[in-house]
Amino acid sequence: MNVLTSTFATRTRTSFASASILLLVFLTSCSSKPAPLTRVTVAGETNMKAQPDAATVVLSVITQNAQALNAQADNARKSEAVIQALKASAGTDQEIKTSDYSLQPQYDDRYNKLPKIIGYEARNSVMVTMGDLSKVGAVIDAASRAGANSVENVSFILRDNSPARGQALAEASRQAMTKAQSIAQAMGGRVVRVVEQQEAGTTGTPSEVMAERGYLDVTRTAGLSARQTPVQAGALSVNSRVQVVVEIEAKP
Repeated sequence: MNVLTSTFATRTRTSFASASILLLVFLTSCSSKPAPLTRVTVAGETNMKAQPDAATVVLSVITQNAQALNAQADNARKSEAVIQALKASAGTDQEIKTSDYSLQPQYDDRYNKLPKIIGYEARNSVMVTMGDLSKVGAVIDAASRAGANSVENVSFILRDNSPARGQALAEASRQAMTKAQSIAQAMGGRVVRVVEQQEAGTTGTPSEVMAERGYLDVTRTAGLSARQTPVQAGALSVNSRVQVVVEIEAKP
């Protein structure tokens, strides 16, 4: 074999080997093509119970008089006494503020007669928020003795809802991921990654004791001053909903 023939044979073998390598690389790349990814949106929702750490009581002083100024002055005097009673009975962890005030004319609107102003009604509503739940009944009694003649509302709330909210969010997230894993298993694949997670909402439902709007019989409650009004706090509902978007790698 001469030198020219030997060189040609060598080049032929080299070209064949290179072509084989390229073909192998191409086949390998085709076989290692990643499985298709599917995006799935799932949601988790939970409802948990939490004990309240504060209470709010709304009481009103309602006075009536033929003269607006007299109704207003009488109301101011009694409202000040109620506020002082609240400060003395609600404990140190308290917040007192006026929630509503009104001075309205009262009409004689009997049939076949033109409406006629027969007097005026002044209403001053005071809200007290306290941390000592055991004092709620005592606060109502003290305010009633001082001149409050309408209990508008009693509510138990969470001042600090961070622990309950965090626990509810964690549970809702676990529920969402459990759903995602179940969907992935049904597709014969796996969850690759979490693309997005959003809090759809966290709400706390206050426990309320609604009192019928109207006048308290002050003389009757004064006779029962030794007996404290019983008020029992109930558990609060903390609802949380989480939406999660995941990518699922399904088997080809």
